Amino acid sequence: MGQQKKLFDAAVEKKVFDLKHRATVQFNISRYDAAVIRGKTQYQNLELARMRAANLKYKVINDFENYLKDFEMNFTSRGGKIIWAQDTREAMDEIIQILAKHEVKNLVKSKSMITEELEFNEELHHHHIESLETDLGEYIVQLAGEKPYHIITPAMHKSKEDIAELFHEKFQLPENSTPEAITAFVRDLLREKFVHADCGVTGANFLIADIGAIGLTENEGNGLMSMAFPKVHIAIAGFDKMIPSMKDLHLLWPLLATHGTGQNITVYNSLILGPRQEGETDGPEEMYLVILDNGRSELLAQVEQRVAMTCIRCGACLNACPIYRNIGGHAYGTTYSGPIGAVITPHLRGMDEFKHLSYASSLCGKCTEVCPVHIELHKLLLYNRRDSVKNGYTTRMDRLIMYGWKTIMLKRWMIDKTSSNMKNRAIRMFFRKPWGPRREIPHVAAKSFNTMWKEMKGMK
Repeated sequence: MGQQKKLFDAAVEKKVFDLKHRATVQFNISRYDAAVIRGKTQYQNLELARMRAANLKYKVINDFENYLKDFEMNFTSRGGKIIWAQDTREAMDEIIQILAKHEVKNLVKSKSMITEELEFNEELHHHHIESLETDLGEYIVQLAGEKPYHIITPAMHKSKEDIAELFHEKFQLPENSTPEAITAFVRDLLREKFVHADCGVTGANFLIADIGAIGLTENEGNGLMSMAFPKVHIAIAGFDKMIPSMKDLHLLWPLLATHGTGQNITVYNSLILGPRQEGETDGPEEMYLVILDNGRSELLAQVEQRVAMTCIRCGACLNACPIYRNIGGHAYGTTYSGPIGAVITPHLRGMDEFKHLSYASSLCGKCTEVCPVHIELHKLLLYNRRDSVKNGYTTRMDRLIMYGWKTIMLKRWMIDKTSSNMKNRAIRMFFRKPWGPRREIPHVAAKSFNTMWKEMKGMK
């Protein structure tokens, strides 16, 4: 068993029986569920919008090279600088060089899942550079020394009481502080940080090829301020964020908002076209965009699973998944959790260590049902399982059990001639441990249905 599988099993065992954790997550997701139902009413034909978005994004992944060339030409024509990074080490080495060149001692950072891939905050801590999260949810988990729990809602696992306790511990706020009081406190604290930051770091929801711009979506304005105030702006994105045209945003931005939070459209939607131009009064003097591969080429090479690169990171599949709703985001041990994480992580970080995530699913298809870009996630999980077996990422016991099962199932007489006592002994021997200590092992009846049928019909 791989190390990641052991960590996953231990985390699941802890989380799934933590009733307080489950109640908090279920409550917070239920709020999103209700909002999303309301949000979808803005569409006269939601299915048509989903199909158009799916076709649009799939067109891009089949012609990435040309879209990337167009984007680079348009972005650099206004003074933006692009860094192409193969992996996390290459990306962080380049970023550290930029920060050293501009003598950056503190930076502000908006919410960005790709920086979690880079272990960005941890890396900068080693270089004695302050990296401050400015999204409220991200700031909360940073204070708690944790990773984001959810693609959209980093602190989904915390109740308002948990957060009040955290701020009492860190800042001596009253123990019963309200969400409004905590938000006001954080707003005052962060405003000072924005004004004096040497650098701002953001992600990118979309890379827009025809105008060479970054599309940034947020609800708090912190992303905009992270870009506008500091003299240096570094954006980081995977090349899978590419879309053909600014005209496509009228389709994608509402779909992202509705399926992510239930809003008709997110509060702040910004187009960033590079550093400050002549005659402009705000914006950075220097802008860098790091475009990261980090396993995405491996995913792109998969015939069936490459469609997962059309994901717009709305988080809908996480909210819908019965597994995620019980084990939560931290149990996955990856940047991207839930169904989409279970599909892409084995390709981004290695099938041998992360194939187990593709088995952490009921295959109910709810994730596919809610996906705004029609990714058939439950099918992709099956393709991952197939590939893990085909590539030999199985244990000796797995192979032995499946060989025995196949042999028996292909020979009916073996089933009929084996006594129920022998069947029950075999079940206890092979399935007691994987079945778990909290579930009762199934018991095979003395007579099979086949035997009773023959007796009833007087057959031999």
